Parts: sequence; C-alpha cells; structure tokens
Amino acid sequence: MRTILFILTIILSFYGNAQSVYVTENKYDADFKVYVTSNKYEADWIVYITNNKYGAGSGKFYMTDNKYSADYKIYFTQSKYSSDRKIYYTSNKYEAELKK
Repeated sequence: MRTILFILTIILSFYGNAQSVYVTENKYDADFKVYVTSNKYEADWIVYITNNKYGAGSGKFYMTDNKYSADYKIYFTQSKYSSDRKIYYTSNKYEAELKK
C-alpha cells in the first residue's frame, strides 16, 4: 500500500497544480526525505518558495503549518545519500522545476 501511495505521489508531483508542503520532524511521516544542495545541476527539484498558496505548482512550493492541508510532507536530512530527492532553492520563480 505504501508503495502505491509513493508512486501516486510521484505521478502527482509532475501533473498536480498545487504543491503545498509541510516540513515534518519525523522521517517516517514524510512523503519525501530531502537534502538541500548548493549545486543546481545536482538537484532533482529546483524549488521556489512562494507566499501565495494559489501561486504554487511545478516546483513552486507553498509552505504550510498544517500537515493535513499539505500535498506533501517532507523531512530534511543531512545526508544526500539517505535522501529521496535533492533540492536546490532558487530566488527566480521561472527556474523552478521538478526533474524527477
């Protein structure tokens, strides 16, 4: 069941419009374990953080404090080898994209 949900989450990450994200402290509660990289070319996701919930989508994340209203729950890890995705934060919303 968890595998099906994971695959569905990945598919929706490419085709879904809204991407509200909740940061969890529990890695087992997360949909994705992410590592923040300073190298844009190493990143799986190039992420732009928006303050507008309705401006989210296609790599533009809206951070929410409510895990029940979030499309994704992520956990930040210190090791890129234990992560599911490597993300790079951009200040240019037109650079935002989800590569994988």
